[in-house]
Amino acid sequence: MSIVDTAKQTAQGLMQGALEKLVPLAPDSWIPGGVPDPLIARKHGLIGSPVSRLDGRLKVTGAAPFAAEYRFDNMVYAALTYATIARGRIAALETAAAEAAPGVVLVMTYRNAPRMAPPPAFGSSPGGVGPADLPILQDDRIHWNGQPIACVLAETQEQADHAAALIAITYAEEPSTTSLTGAKANGIEQALFMGQKLLNEIGDPEGALAAAPYRVDQVYRTPRHSHNPIEPHAATLAWIGDELVIHDASQMVSQQAQTMADVFGLKAEQVRLTSPYVGGGFGSKGLWDHQVIAAAAAKLSGRPVRIALSREGVYRTVGGRTLTEQRVAIGADADGRFQSLIHTGLAVMTPHNAMPEPFILGSRATYAAPNILLKVEVARMNMLANTFMRAPGEAVGTFALESAIDELATELGIDPVELRIRNEPDKDPISGLPFSSRHIVEAWRQGAARFGWDSRAPAPAMRQEGEWRIGMGCATGTYPYYRMPGAEARITLTRDGDGVRALVEVAAAEMGMGTSTTTAIVAAERLGLPLDWVEVGYGDSAIPGAIMAGGSQQTAAIGAAVIAAQGALVAELLKLAGNDSPLAGLSVDEVGCDAGGLAKLDEPARRESYASILARAQRDSVSATRPGSPPLELMHWSMHSHSALFCEVRVNAVTGETRVSRFLGSFDCGRILNAKTAASQFRGGIIMGLGMALMEETQFDERNGRIMNPSLAEYHVPVHLDVPEIDVIWTDIPDPHTPMGAHGVGEIGITGVAAAVANAIYNATGTRVRDLPITLDRLL
Repeated sequence: MSIVDTAKQTAQGLMQGALEKLVPLAPDSWIPGGVPDPLIARKHGLIGSPVSRLDGRLKVTGAAPFAAEYRFDNMVYAALTYATIARGRIAALETAAAEAAPGVVLVMTYRNAPRMAPPPAFGSSPGGVGPADLPILQDDRIHWNGQPIACVLAETQEQADHAAALIAITYAEEPSTTSLTGAKANGIEQALFMGQKLLNEIGDPEGALAAAPYRVDQVYRTPRHSHNPIEPHAATLAWIGDELVIHDASQMVSQQAQTMADVFGLKAEQVRLTSPYVGGGFGSKGLWDHQVIAAAAAKLSGRPVRIALSREGVYRTVGGRTLTEQRVAIGADADGRFQSLIHTGLAVMTPHNAMPEPFILGSRATYAAPNILLKVEVARMNMLANTFMRAPGEAVGTFALESAIDELATELGIDPVELRIRNEPDKDPISGLPFSSRHIVEAWRQGAARFGWDSRAPAPAMRQEGEWRIGMGCATGTYPYYRMPGAEARITLTRDGDGVRALVEVAAAEMGMGTSTTTAIVAAERLGLPLDWVEVGYGDSAIPGAIMAGGSQQTAAIGAAVIAAQGALVAELLKLAGNDSPLAGLSVDEVGCDAGGLAKLDEPARRESYASILARAQRDSVSATRPGSPPLELMHWSMHSHSALFCEVRVNAVTGETRVSRFLGSFDCGRILNAKTAASQFRGGIIMGLGMALMEETQFDERNGRIMNPSLAEYHVPVHLDVPEIDVIWTDIPDPHTPMGAHGVGEIGITGVAAAVANAIYNATGTRVRDLPITLDRLL
């Protein structure tokens, strides 16, 4: 080869490398008919690499201020008094002793609270995020055992707590429904979720079940579950003139600010809510009574207020997951092909909220069957309003469905993994839509090989070491892909010497899952900047847009908004570049971002740095704000995250003690953006699922509607010794129809875990447990 040929080949290689690094804009890249998002093809650089949380050092050194660590001058502390009956009225309320207690500034009850509108409940309006539509401290009515009925403000927290205990209340009790039997007797109704019936029926499922040669038909029960984030709920707030400033622990920053404005009759811009650091949420860190009460008390007293719920206070006022009774019936032919799939049952709600436990959601798209019936009904009880809890619906619904499939595999004599694979659907069984990306079979094969599934005992109670019986179980998990509308992003480039710094602002919330880090990764890759040149602003209602940290949808929503803002920013930069720039005459579609500047896609030598463009225009900065495109992909595809879960347990033959000795999660969630935080999310979900399987239960006194174990001493969650080493792997196959090719990872981890544990226990002992949690008494 001549020197000339070598030079040409080298130049071609350099050109190809430059083209691969350029990120074109492709603003509608994941819309059906468009081209895939350019970041899908990028396997080098930041995407998919293990990046430590950017705020990790601040958190472990105590420099990250959480909601209960903000201070205002002249601040007072709040304590609440809670009702002790399920339903009725306050007949007498004695507050004199509390008012006379040392340090007390104010005792607020319904008698002197400011007039406030009821908070619009979640789903009732675009900004409504209240758990119920009940007025707060506006009358003498009691709606549940634990309802806040008085607030004390004092100079110290200890003084407030003491004074709150001095309030004496006499009640006029009214008939209430606090038992499941009573709730059923009062009548059962069709459940609605987000305004839609939780009901799907195809063909003749009962007839097909009766005709099937192999079938299972069982009832599975799950108890109430309470939220236990490591940071109890808290807020620090103040009225500054006619504006309300709130430092809160919130998963829904913009929406919560809007709801608070609605309660106090304010304009949206009169409420500023910040929530940069949240110590766990799982669905619970939203608007509850305590923020409204604290804001009202601050208004009445004229002083800033900090309200920090005790752990008991969280149980009394913050909802969790409600109980379920689920029937799963499956009919199959001799080859194991499902002929009928029935998943129906009951959840419990209060008379004043709209959050049933939608346990059939995961059954809609997991398995193929020509005859399907899925239905949730509800009964009403006088209790604390239930709410979202990690993978609402799917977490408990997969316990029933995946336990039943394991039972059917036993009936058929077919390996449980093989039975699931045989019933893979080729399209969405309910909607008929094609799947955007579905590689669960690969996840099953990879997981089974890595876990050593072929060593599983083919029949129960065959393996024992000393007193310990050993078994393996599996289950699948699924969680839908969501991308909610309303997301916006603002990108600002500011000159910094010979380079630039980028500030990416999104109205998102961060509750420990690494959103700010993933956002920085995505923005750095799109802008062609090093990660340490990118700063992310979030958790502030003053930032445009509204992105809720829920439904595992934030990453996609943020990605879509950043794409749109990047396109607008590049358009501004091309305007500023002018006629003397190498980029003169180029349109947005002709350029890409790389190495701190813009370059022509097919001629990367025509480039100019961001800093040079700004200097040429005599500007220090340039900014662009745009909303993300509508989530049209959901109209064209059935979109889900998937998991294949493998569990090994050891059950003591003498005591019934169960130890999970090994666990592996094999996930299919599209492109993984940050391997480190994704693995943490998967493991965290699995650990929460182990708690659901073996120990978590909110004990509810059906005589009076009172939660009886409102502390971590009595409500058991997994600790270090309960959790084995958890192995996680993933397919990392991008979905061409989503931003970055990614699906959500926050909630898929918990789905299916309880069933995998229960199925492993059956394999170890021969005992089939259909009611959670699986405690010692059920195994002896």
